[in-house]
Amino acid sequence: MIKVKICGITNLDDARAAVDAGADMLGLNFYPASPRYIHASAAYKIINTLRSANTGTRVKMIGVFVNESLARIIDLAAELHLDGVQLHGDETDEFCEELKQAIPQIFLIKAFGARSRPDLDKLHDHCANAIMVDAFDPQLRGGTGRLADWQVAREIADQVPCLFLAGGLSPENVGQAIAAVHPDAVDACSSLEISPGKKSATRMKDFVAAVRSSGAAVGAADD
Repeated sequence: MIKVKICGITNLDDARAAVDAGADMLGLNFYPASPRYIHASAAYKIINTLRSANTGTRVKMIGVFVNESLARIIDLAAELHLDGVQLHGDETDEFCEELKQAIPQIFLIKAFGARSRPDLDKLHDHCANAIMVDAFDPQLRGGTGRLADWQVAREIADQVPCLFLAGGLSPENVGQAIAAVHPDAVDACSSLEISPGKKSATRMKDFVAAVRSSGAAVGAADD
């Protein structure tokens, strides 16, 4: 089953709505320059409340960082009991390896902006548990609303054990994206918002439903 990550969660109401919609992962953005930045105390409240709800499902909590210090990531991962860490900046392979050595249990996602395949040639040897292909922007770090290059993403999907596809995905186009790329997970943010940092419960439900139906169709075609 294709996993769904809804990123840029900033408040408890949206977190609950994302869980009700069927999301598998929630992204909490700790990049201060982002309009979807969340303070650690607010993130703790969301995580603690959801995990105390005893709903029978465990949504994975993913911390999103951009060029953050190794010590800060390790501290927040421990403080908030994060399930995963997404690195969305210019982190080197060596940085990723140090992080995995420090917290080997963490699910590590390394994001890259897709420009051309040669930029991503060596990803099959990367230490991250998953590679995310996002739209490239020289200034913004995610949440651009721009589509990633699906052809590049499809090539990368053949090279890595787990591919997350992001970049302008919406309820209207995620089916096409899944058919073109065959990702293991999809990530959406800005297309599900009323305004930056405020999600639409309806859009989130529509997105998850579109992923589930598209994933089933792809699986049937592969069989």
